[in-house]
Amino acid sequence: MQPEQLHSHFNDLLREVLLIVGALFPIVNPLGNAPIFLTLTRDLSAATRTLLARKVALNGFVLLLVSIFIGTHILAFFGISLAVVQVGGGLVVISTGWKLLQSSGEEDPSRKKMSVTEAAKRAFYPLTLPLTVGPGSISVAITVGANRDQGMAMTPIAILGAVLGATAIAVSIYLSYRFAGQIARVLGETAMNVILRLSSFILVCIGVQILWNGVSTMLKTLR
Repeated sequence: MQPEQLHSHFNDLLREVLLIVGALFPIVNPLGNAPIFLTLTRDLSAATRTLLARKVALNGFVLLLVSIFIGTHILAFFGISLAVVQVGGGLVVISTGWKLLQSSGEEDPSRKKMSVTEAAKRAFYPLTLPLTVGPGSISVAITVGANRDQGMAMTPIAILGAVLGATAIAVSIYLSYRFAGQIARVLGETAMNVILRLSSFILVCIGVQILWNGVSTMLKTLR
């Protein structure tokens, strides 16, 4: 392979990775979700929380890749539109954010400690879906994949770029959740409580925006 071709392939790969990361990282927002993750897992040990962070990152990686590559085909198979996914997902996100907004943020002394098995069951719901990779992230990933299907061939570079981009997102999720406890200790209880309230409110707002995106799209079809 000529150096010019190698350079061109590298630029194409970098562009694909940046497309995935640039589109998904702001809406996945692992740093902003870290206080919420810490609150939902406050009754777990540090080792179990680390295990959950790894599982959530892996689940998020798989969800993003599935959404990018075959998301449109799955929706078509079940006869579901992207707008319906946004409406249903928006309601779930609003419900999750509202519960966190109403929580005291303090550990209940009477609450029974969860085992590792019980904690692992929470890795997918609600920690991965809808907290980390929610309907907003999934809809964006499906849109990216749909646009690629329409305008670009699924070349090996495109596939590798999507995998690397999703890997970068997964690593950021793991690091943010893995060290959420250390970040909380540095910031202090008061600052973390403020961040939790803001993050929960933003989560509600994101849910409302996702819901409205779906509703507005469906209303346009009535015209």
